[in-house]
Amino acid sequence: MEIKEFQRKMHEIYGERDKKRGIEKTYMWVIEEIGELARAIRKSNRGEIENEFADVVAWIFSLANLLEIDIEDTLKKYAAVCPKCKKNPCGCEEGWKS
Repeated sequence: MEIKEFQRKMHEIYGERDKKRGIEKTYMWVIEEIGELARAIRKSNRGEIENEFADVVAWIFSLANLLEIDIEDTLKKYAAVCPKCKKNPCGCEEGWKS
């Protein structure tokens, strides 16, 4: 499935509920799902890790929809090279944050 298609599907399935919930509460769900992913990683449970990744991505897309952000367009930042050092592979020192 293409990124734009997935984002449209998230809007179709959850758009009305997300709108009622609002940006702040949807953001809190994103954070909760990231915590669940962290716990799954600590347990090294591949099935749970995959499930939590899917949840994190779905909630990120729901939040992007509420904020009217096109995820595919934003990902162009990482399309070819590292956005900081402009190299592929990245030549930055470890630990940099964008």
